[in-house]
Amino acid sequence: MSERTGWDRGLSVVADGKGLVGHAGVVLLHQVADRVGLTAALARLWPAGGSATWRDRAHVLLGLASAIVLGAVNLSEAEQLQVHHQAIFGPTASDSTVHRLLAGLDERMRGRIAKARARVRRRVWALLAVRSGGFPWLTVAGRS
Repeated sequence: MSERTGWDRGLSVVADGKGLVGHAGVVLLHQVADRVGLTAALARLWPAGGSATWRDRAHVLLGLASAIVLGAVNLSEAEQLQVHHQAIFGPTASDSTVHRLLAGLDERMRGRIAKARARVRRRVWALLAVRSGGFPWLTVAGRS
């Protein structure tokens, strides 16, 4: 985990009904992105902001991707879904911030994102290749 993305330090799961977070499975998506280096790779593509209201663009993009996975079909829905996760991920980006980010993704930036994703993907496949047993496929009721 990168020092820049330490949001999950001290995170625990309990069944006491306090501090509930809707769609808690989205935490796994963020942790995977952090642990395989995708968050850090994306973060290097944009300058770090200096103000208290600045939203790290990598986190904004990952938040949008997570909201899409959860079923968001527009930026307003994405913003509302992310509000449910503020207790975990901190303040969310507004739909207008996400819109500005997407509007700024010109051909050059999309190419840089594609290269960062490709580097991370190669790293993940290399790690899986050296893993004893290969890819950890899930087995459901005796099926693989």
